[in-house]
Amino acid sequence: MRQLSELDASFLYLESETAPMHIGGIYLFDGRGSSKPLAFSTFVAYLRSRLHVVPVFRQRLKEIPFRLGRPYWIDDPDFSIERHLAYVNLGEHGRVQSLMELASKILEEPLKRDRPLWHITFVDGFPAADDDEGHHGFALIVKLHHAAIDAFSGEEIIGKLLEYTPEARPISQPRPWHPKPAPSEERVIVQTGANLLRKPLQVTSLALSAAEITARGLIQKQMRKLPLPFPVFSAPHSPFNRQITANRQIVAADIDLARLKAIKASLGNVTLNDVVLGLCAEALRRYLANQEGDPDKSLVAMTPISVRSNSLRKATGNQMSAMLLDLATNEPNPARRIRKIHRNAVASEPYREAIAADRLTELLPSTMLALSARLYSELQIAQRYQPVFNLPITNVPGPQVPLYLQGARLVRQYNTAPLFDSMGLVIVAVSYEGRLTVNFTLCPDVVADGESLKPLLEESLVAIENSAATLTEFDEELDGQAENGQSLTDEALTLLEGMLKKTLQRFRR
Repeated sequence: MRQLSELDASFLYLESETAPMHIGGIYLFDGRGSSKPLAFSTFVAYLRSRLHVVPVFRQRLKEIPFRLGRPYWIDDPDFSIERHLAYVNLGEHGRVQSLMELASKILEEPLKRDRPLWHITFVDGFPAADDDEGHHGFALIVKLHHAAIDAFSGEEIIGKLLEYTPEARPISQPRPWHPKPAPSEERVIVQTGANLLRKPLQVTSLALSAAEITARGLIQKQMRKLPLPFPVFSAPHSPFNRQITANRQIVAADIDLARLKAIKASLGNVTLNDVVLGLCAEALRRYLANQEGDPDKSLVAMTPISVRSNSLRKATGNQMSAMLLDLATNEPNPARRIRKIHRNAVASEPYREAIAADRLTELLPSTMLALSARLYSELQIAQRYQPVFNLPITNVPGPQVPLYLQGARLVRQYNTAPLFDSMGLVIVAVSYEGRLTVNFTLCPDVVADGESLKPLLEESLVAIENSAATLTEFDEELDGQAENGQSLTDEALTLLEGMLKKTLQRFRR
């Protein structure tokens, strides 16, 4: 049995009726290259033959009595693939809008905890393109629990399940699988007791590291009072940070990656991720302007960052750190904003690497984290006070070569992420085959007129292109002041941090 990390378990405890914690995907396939449409029975046989590449597909949760410890993944002795599949035929209503509405309803439902935490809906008879009169396409609506994967591993899983050749390969027989016996209650209790005995030593080690970061944060708080160009650390109030309901809406827009790369080239020392964040920031600024928001207060995004490495790599689970990033939405020039986002990201990098998310959650038990999140929601702290951040934005690089499923080509994909209490909008950008799809998952009861985000994204791209073509270098004097101020800040922080480390080293001895 494999125990969930604190970060993985936190997604279980954060789940509620209005906030299911699963990652979603909608995948559209064009089957016109095949001799006949892919039958649902064929898809089931194909998926059954590929289950061995994703072991978590046949593992369920084993809860600890009285929640004395984190749950374990164990083999499901009653596993049946049919319990994780559904079939839908939209018939004459098979259009993208109908598919998105269906997906929204499916993604509103939490996954059942008595089985492995995934589900796929096969949508048949779907037109692959506008000229597909025979409805040769189909779609998959996929749900995978955030306790088992993050956005990065989710893309890897889909890549393993699909194929890289247009020729439909013969479906092999499933590999023999014999579930390992479920652990006895006695073994679980003994293991839990052993973990509790080790915990104090673990907490002591982590607490010393956290003390350094906390003290550094206190130093920053005091130094922010100085007239230095610090980034914004407190997120402003926004229409996105209100109590959510169970309703969901998916809005997505496709962008040519070549246009984004051209912007990156014209702006110089920025990354493609900076351009994507700048595009999202401009669309959000325009949306807030339409909703009579305050343009003078800059939004703050939480951007998950994969901490996977070749030496420590597993296909599932959450291996993420996170960074709070000022989106500079109070900057009216959209091209200049991208440069500011880049500077903010570079300035934030040392701090977000201090403690990765999985280590940080070990300082606070996942059950306590869940309780804190519920109180944060029920006491409406985000509404009464400034929220920690306004929304999450995740940019996931996908394959740039076509993927297939039994000869049917994957032509489009849309991805969703869970909404948290007091967090009514999340953005996931995924690239595939030279295109970037920007996906807005939102609660329509919080984010009004969500459909407007799609045209606003295209307007934003045009505005950035026009601005980047005419933008000159920053004013040298102002830029120099910013660099000198940041350098002064870094020197002071480094000096104080060194003193702090020497003090803490004495305690370690």
